[in-house]
Amino acid sequence: SSSNLLLAINGASMTNKRKRRPAGTPDPDAEVLSLSPRTLVESDRYVCEICNQGFQRDQNLQMHRRRHKVPWKLLKREKKDEEVRKRVYVCPEPSCLHHDPCHALGDLVGIKKHFRRKHSVHKQWVCERCSKGYAVQSDYKAHLKTCGLRGHSCDCGRVFSRVESFIEHQDTCTIR
Repeated sequence: SSSNLLLAINGASMTNKRKRRPAGTPDPDAEVLSLSPRTLVESDRYVCEICNQGFQRDQNLQMHRRRHKVPWKLLKREKKDEEVRKRVYVCPEPSCLHHDPCHALGDLVGIKKHFRRKHSVHKQWVCERCSKGYAVQSDYKAHLKTCGLRGHSCDCGRVFSRVESFIEHQDTCTIR
């Protein structure tokens, strides 16, 4: 019957769908990597495997690789003679949630930003208006767009662009 045919078609398409793993379940096929804290804060972290030239951004490395005229996937297969595995990155800080492979981050840029935001004491970019420091440049640039706008000023000298942050600060501020 037509309903059985529809069921068979729907059933066939359901078997081809890739099921998502529940949150907190590691990918059993992924290679879990743990990089050193020093590696995560280095600026030239993206290094060409052919000529060892370093780059600050992954996109720049990708453009550079094209000059060698060797497909990247081919390079990886020649080295290991096996299928390229997905890589996930764990945080080197043992007390961190992302230290557990169940909560690993899926790309190098993500783990670098996470480590700098949460564990780095070096704040390379400092706002001239409010003196707040940032370890990730994109966070600093986002901050600059709102810093000083619709300012809520505390008597201690701090200025908040969000009223929620201002109220929260006032609860703990000793200078009022």
